[in-house]
Amino acid sequence: MDSISIKSYFKGLSSGLQEQLLSELTSLRVDSKYNLIDIRERKFNDKQGVCPHCSHIKYTKMGKDKDVQSYKCSGCNRTFTPFTGTWMAQIHKKDKLADYLKLMQEGLSLEKIRKKLEINKKTAFDWRHKITHSLKGLSETEFAGITESDETFFLHSEKGSGKLIRKPRKRGKQIKTKGISKEQVAVIVTADRKKSISLTVAGFGRIRKDDITEAIGNKISKQTILCTDGHSSFKSFTKENNIEHHVLKANAKEFVKQGIYHIQNINSLHGRLKKWINKDMYGVASKYLQNYLFWFKFMEEYKNTDYMKSIVSFGIENTNARAEYLDAVKNVYSKKTTSF
Repeated sequence: MDSISIKSYFKGLSSGLQEQLLSELTSLRVDSKYNLIDIRERKFNDKQGVCPHCSHIKYTKMGKDKDVQSYKCSGCNRTFTPFTGTWMAQIHKKDKLADYLKLMQEGLSLEKIRKKLEINKKTAFDWRHKITHSLKGLSETEFAGITESDETFFLHSEKGSGKLIRKPRKRGKQIKTKGISKEQVAVIVTADRKKSISLTVAGFGRIRKDDITEAIGNKISKQTILCTDGHSSFKSFTKENNIEHHVLKANAKEFVKQGIYHIQNINSLHGRLKKWINKDMYGVASKYLQNYLFWFKFMEEYKNTDYMKSIVSFGIENTNARAEYLDAVKNVYSKKTTSF
């Protein structure tokens, strides 16, 4: 069907069907490879970008290399492309990224992604961690009003390392030590009633006041009302920061205070997080756990938006992503075991 026939067909549709078709075509364009690769280039061409090296607002075009537009900054005189500094930098098969993101959203394993896209499994692995690490810069606003916080634990995992520093155990089996031990990795999870979320790996074993300060110390204010369990570290943290604190004692069957103070939202969030990590992702190596927490936070906060558009728009704006990823590869991911 040629363009004239398509136009004639479109004109023959009712106004309602025309609107529906336009909406569907717009959605397809948003998710297309063209949009994924060129959205940032079009922004630069419209003079809406800044130099990723020095943030200067003036730059000029410098021709194309392999169909990718290059620019020269008028401030620092350095050249750059739309992908400089972002997680897309130095990726050679950008035409496969849109499909990769869709498969990643669907939760497919790296092996299934490898087969569908006909790429190396190591490539699929690297792309996943470049993307998830770039979500580190996802904005975390100050927690407002009633805020819930609690810790949850994951078994220490050295999945994929090929060398264990502990006695091996069958995947999925619990440790023999009772209670909280150094074989467990603590994650501090915090959320307010406006759905702002923070997930931070604290380290091995029980959390301390310093861990809480590191996780949420710069995200709370005098107006924050914190709801937690009876952990003494939370008591010390709130007292030191002069924060209103409501303690819920589950062992005394105290689940709600005054009808509004509880930690049920956090407990629900814990359940979704554990299912996703342990079952959907089949467990993750502890040294990569924080990356997966970034990913989970993104999915929770953007689940009612266009996932593809959101992750691409956010990812390409983070021009520190590649440098931070390479630093993590050198100092964290290269190690055989967990560094914290």
